[in-house]
Amino acid sequence: MPDSQARALEHAGALDLATADAVDAVYRLYDPPLWLVTAAETPTAGSQRGGCIAILVARASIVHQMPRMVVGIARQHHTWRMIEASRRFAVYLLPESAVELVWRFGLATGTEIDKYADLPELRTPLGNPRVQGPIAWLDCEVENSMSTGDRSLYIAAVTGGGAQHDGASPLTAGRLMALAPADKRAELDRLYARDGDIDAAAIDAWRREHRV
Repeated sequence: MPDSQARALEHAGALDLATADAVDAVYRLYDPPLWLVTAAETPTAGSQRGGCIAILVARASIVHQMPRMVVGIARQHHTWRMIEASRRFAVYLLPESAVELVWRFGLATGTEIDKYADLPELRTPLGNPRVQGPIAWLDCEVENSMSTGDRSLYIAAVTGGGAQHDGASPLTAGRLMALAPADKRAELDRLYARDGDIDAAAIDAWRREHRV
């Protein structure tokens, strides 16, 4: 067991190892798509931009003309700060051919580097950063949000979007790990363990505050 998982078991409300393994087996029955989430401090060109890779992204309405998405973003991320500032974001499904965007937006923090360096200044109709190479995109405006300690959950109205009908399938979390070279996989594992520690402490603090 990684040290981060062992430390997480010490937090309030943590499951015993056998139960946690049983829950993990449920999660492994499906392979969620990876989404690139982008946001900017303001909708105007030249403002500070953020972007991260997320799997907590899902359709949240069945009403054809009132589409919504629910998105969960870790509160330590630079992208979270951009969404909090603008109350807008865009989400993108990526094909395997765009895996370089995962390395660009998933392996570094926007507080230390400009993830958009050498990329053109492109914006969606809502003013969110736009990238080239996705198979689908949605422009979203936050309607409500809540904190879960480690994340903010956003309910957002979808104001636009589209898909390319070229037969490409969305890149999934499992497929990413299969494609990742050894150095990238090691870095993904390191970041996953680091973020697990941060999230465990944040959930613990939230549960103590709310006495869950």
